[in-house]
Amino acid sequence: MVNSPINITNSSLEDIDEIFRLYSIASEYQKAKKTVVVWPKFKRQLVETEIRENRQFKMLIDSTIACAWAITFSDEQIWEERNADSALYIHRIATNPEFRGKNFVSKIVVWAKAYVKANDIRFVRLDTLGNNTKLIEHYKNAGFCFLGMFNLKNTDTLPEHYKEAPVCLFQIDLKT
Repeated sequence: MVNSPINITNSSLEDIDEIFRLYSIASEYQKAKKTVVVWPKFKRQLVETEIRENRQFKMLIDSTIACAWAITFSDEQIWEERNADSALYIHRIATNPEFRGKNFVSKIVVWAKAYVKANDIRFVRLDTLGNNTKLIEHYKNAGFCFLGMFNLKNTDTLPEHYKEAPVCLFQIDLKT
């Protein structure tokens, strides 16, 4: 497993129980670390839709899901005016605890940069909530520019945890 190749591919409906297991583990980890914001229970329909639309991805190591995440191409309530930009938005990166500490965010960045170049997209973006200084540094070390913390104007249709703290915005601009 130490030098096993990494394969990134779309998730399938057969992966959904494992994805939710990883979300649950991530929430428990957030609680244990006493982070300001803990992920809620996400709706199964949300993930099923992402899978059907080829927007849910997995990183496989020896045919085990080591990490999962979702993407979208519009994120208006979080990115507000900036949403007009051509961007790939990454959400809900969840790591299998058997593989924690492998710096998968950097591997996702490599994948995302190739994805946006192939699809003529300018930005790779992600967000997190609250002043989690370790996570902010982790994303910066992976190549993201930290744009700051912002209070969202409208969280009506966002998952509940977006109502709990300011959002931290990060991006990689492929034109700079």
